[in-house]
Amino acid sequence: MAHRARVWPGRPHPLGATFDGRGVNFALFSANAEKVELCLFDAKGERELERLVLPEYTDQVWHGYLPDVRPGQLYGYRVHGPYDPKQGHRFNANKLLLDPYAKQLEGQLRWSDAHFAYRVGHQREDLSFDKRDNARGMPKCRVVDTSFTWGEAPRPDVSWHESVLYETHLRGFTMQHPAVPEWLRGTCAAFAVPEVVDHLASLGVTAVEFLPVHAFVQDRHLVERGLANYWGYNSIGFFAPEPRYLSTGSLSEFKTMVRCLHEAGIEVMIDVVYNHTAEGNHLGPTLSFKGIDNASYYKLTPEDPRFYWDSTGCGNTLNLTHPRVLQMVMDSLRYWVIEMGVDGFRFDLTSALARDPFEFDYGSGFLDAVRQDPVLSQVKLIAEPWDLGDGGYQVGGFPPGWSEWNGKYRDTARRFWKGEPDQRRELAARITGSADMLAHQGRRPSASVNFLTAHDGFTLRDLVSFNDKHNEANGEDNRDGINENDSWNCGHEGVTEDPEINALRARQQRNLLATLLLSQGVPMLLAGDEFGNSQNGNNNTYCQDNEIGWVNWENADEDLMAFVARLIRLRREHPVFRRPHFFHGRTIRGTAVKDIVWLTPDGREKTDEDWHFPEARCLGFLLGGDAGELFYSPGGRQELDDGFIVLMNAFHEPLEFTLPEAAMGEAWTVQFDTARAEVEGRRHEASTAYPLEARSLVLLIRADGRQEGELAGAASG
Repeated sequence: MAHRARVWPGRPHPLGATFDGRGVNFALFSANAEKVELCLFDAKGERELERLVLPEYTDQVWHGYLPDVRPGQLYGYRVHGPYDPKQGHRFNANKLLLDPYAKQLEGQLRWSDAHFAYRVGHQREDLSFDKRDNARGMPKCRVVDTSFTWGEAPRPDVSWHESVLYETHLRGFTMQHPAVPEWLRGTCAAFAVPEVVDHLASLGVTAVEFLPVHAFVQDRHLVERGLANYWGYNSIGFFAPEPRYLSTGSLSEFKTMVRCLHEAGIEVMIDVVYNHTAEGNHLGPTLSFKGIDNASYYKLTPEDPRFYWDSTGCGNTLNLTHPRVLQMVMDSLRYWVIEMGVDGFRFDLTSALARDPFEFDYGSGFLDAVRQDPVLSQVKLIAEPWDLGDGGYQVGGFPPGWSEWNGKYRDTARRFWKGEPDQRRELAARITGSADMLAHQGRRPSASVNFLTAHDGFTLRDLVSFNDKHNEANGEDNRDGINENDSWNCGHEGVTEDPEINALRARQQRNLLATLLLSQGVPMLLAGDEFGNSQNGNNNTYCQDNEIGWVNWENADEDLMAFVARLIRLRREHPVFRRPHFFHGRTIRGTAVKDIVWLTPDGREKTDEDWHFPEARCLGFLLGGDAGELFYSPGGRQELDDGFIVLMNAFHEPLEFTLPEAAMGEAWTVQFDTARAEVEGRRHEASTAYPLEARSLVLLIRADGRQEGELAGAASG
């Protein structure tokens, strides 16, 4: 190793390990360290070959250049400084630390008490000091060459209002997929298998939104119970992909997956967790940030910096008010866009990122930095607009440029179809894009990401099959997971052979999916909901890396899948369902109709008084498609669309609904009826009563309008 002992001064930027074609520059930020040692390991990461002091310290960055190091080299850091938790410092050079800017990790964390900077079990807790070396059980950082041939496939660049998102777990989606070879299942390579891509493309989704793919830690308490951190919301590296997701061990596998999806016209988004790390609270392990510069990376309680200020419920909160920590997050985001080909992000607990320092701030440093960034301001940004701290629920409170998970949409749609009273006015606001929350500063309906289900909670199938959660497999006596799910089991808890109950459950799934895909805003589907995937009533599968949490392809409901694909196609071909602007409820210029008309069961336009019947569980509206000033083809030519009527009956009894007379036409044709497939295509005259079945949704199209598909053909012609 004598030839590797050459260490030149190098540069303080860029941070991380950077190969320039001749050697590698190492740079690590730490404002409070006294010395930094770079540790080089053998190819298996088992033996430390050499320990080198980084020779330079410039602007709080420790750096050095090794002219003889090449990509593939494994490394880690040991950082010297005061161990004084009461002052916020937790340096312990006995602990090997991960580089926050590492682009790839090798190996998994093997738990032992040596990973804690203090003596576990000591009466002084974290005020004690541990001298054991933890290197053998630590993952190692790998120097990489980021070059990759992307080919000629451009990014799909789908506009927001045309997007249909598909949330999925990268591993769980393919672990039971019959077309994926066993040795590829659960990895990025599995998403390049043609049958996997074809499923997404034939469904019509425009983007996959992966649960966290950043390198994460398996919680010790889960490992000891034989479980796993399946979802991955426990990040330890913001640049490196999770090693288990790379079957080849190469970064190019992730990029190849992205390229394959892009070639199919599908964008790639990732769920990112910058609000906290896997190092937990004052009793957590020392794996990276805590040992590099605890007082800089984390928000500490002002009264006693021994303890962490926590608005995430995970023990700590990253300190994005520190310029170097904010820089790390911004550098990470740009890296995933520029180098890894990602098209957008969903930010976990985004309110925590926008606290400046402890209160939510509409003009926080993070939100401002993203808004002005020339790269990030051009990709899709989705906020989970809440955290666990005071004032953290901020649905509708994010600035222009952001879309938001609309939890109010989820709750209202569920309650309406469950049959709860007094939901109509709220549902009307949600399915028209939530203008009451979002129509400010030029924000569009696409600022609302509408969803019925997500990874956190019941699947759609379970939503209509269970009244209560069934999380016994998690080993927490069914105490974990939320208790209020707004679900309804249709008369029997869990699986049943009763044909009437199963028929009702199938109808309820169609009702909910049709509501979602006919609503204004951006719809998001949970993987597997399109064909009835179940988690057996578990609404918190965060630790179930097994058949409970994986998507089950064996018993896919082909009819439901075809219905979802048809809904997405209908949405794509008729711009009235994906308007770029909010409804105004007024007559459209140059026509005799309004953009939207709310209907009473006797065919009248609703008055204010008509909304004040809390026991009513029926909602109907007419969409005026002749809105030429609103819809444009890619070439800039104005498009006209058909008129539609949507009728919803969440009551347990049928209802006669008189079709309105309108200047749009004198007759209507049934596009679909979730209760009666046999009526599809039937013509119904205006002013006649439509027999709306109990718990059903009906879509009618103007009888003299264009047929489904014609609009798309006209636009492309």
